[in-house]
Amino acid sequence: MLQQTQVNTAVDYYERFFERFPTVELLASAEPDQVMKSWEGLGYYSRARNLHKAARLVVQEGTGIPDTAQELMRLPGIGRYTAGAIASIAFGRRTAVLDGNVIRVLTRLFHVTDNVSSNSVRERLWNMADGLLPETRVDRFNQALMELGALVCRPRPECSECPVSDFCEARKLGIQTELPVKPPRRAVPHVEVTAGIIWRDKRHCLITLRPPHGLLGGLWEFPGGKREGDEPLDKCLIREIREELAVEVEPVKRFCIVNHAYSHFRITLHVFHCHFEGGTIQCRGVDDFRWVTVKDLDRYAFPAADRKIIDRLRNEGGYP
Repeated sequence: MLQQTQVNTAVDYYERFFERFPTVELLASAEPDQVMKSWEGLGYYSRARNLHKAARLVVQEGTGIPDTAQELMRLPGIGRYTAGAIASIAFGRRTAVLDGNVIRVLTRLFHVTDNVSSNSVRERLWNMADGLLPETRVDRFNQALMELGALVCRPRPECSECPVSDFCEARKLGIQTELPVKPPRRAVPHVEVTAGIIWRDKRHCLITLRPPHGLLGGLWEFPGGKREGDEPLDKCLIREIREELAVEVEPVKRFCIVNHAYSHFRITLHVFHCHFEGGTIQCRGVDDFRWVTVKDLDRYAFPAADRKIIDRLRNEGGYP
């Protein structure tokens, strides 16, 4: 959970997740929908899918959770940093860690002025982290290094509170806030998207399951898709539903507009109430579908943007 989420946000999710899946065996035996529902709201859902796959692999192999960084990196979703953190903190292995906080500490301490997105610079930082490791209590050292970056050596550092400020080359030069050097931020793309609350009758609407890979994989949503050029929004929705599900719908009423930001782009989601006009649903661009009541929607895991639709739908009584 901490790969892409701050501690204060992750704590409640962790406690609920651990209460539901207290052992790797229980996690491995869970259905994907159960795992995604427990993760709902945390974002970066590939983490939940990989965690589930890793649990199943560990149980299948029957040898327990690996205790070295090299073996941990065989598991889905575990890269070099996560492997180092688990191996050192959980198993006491003498293995370095390098996350964003540690990168910030090292570039300032040792005056690294090259772009940290470069592979060669990143490897140099790994070597620095490895060279600093003590012979014992590596778990404490790694946690201290990460906490130093999280609590003191922040983007706007609290140098007066820093226990290693006397050794900091960046502080001596007065360039703490200029490091680490990162590539310039790109303009954030904006995408217009449509979604339909498709009613079969006055009680049941249609939801679809996204494929288990890519953005928001494994989550349910109200079907729709991206607008092409200046395409009228209602025509866009009709086309997307036809392409993904092979059925016809009639948008009858605008319901709401949802603005939402992801890590690398933002969307404006135009939502319509629709009538189901007929046809046999085929899962062309989705993995599954359900006809559900508004009350049923809480059983399924949805992206944050769709949750906003559900909240408003519930407040306004469902069928228009």
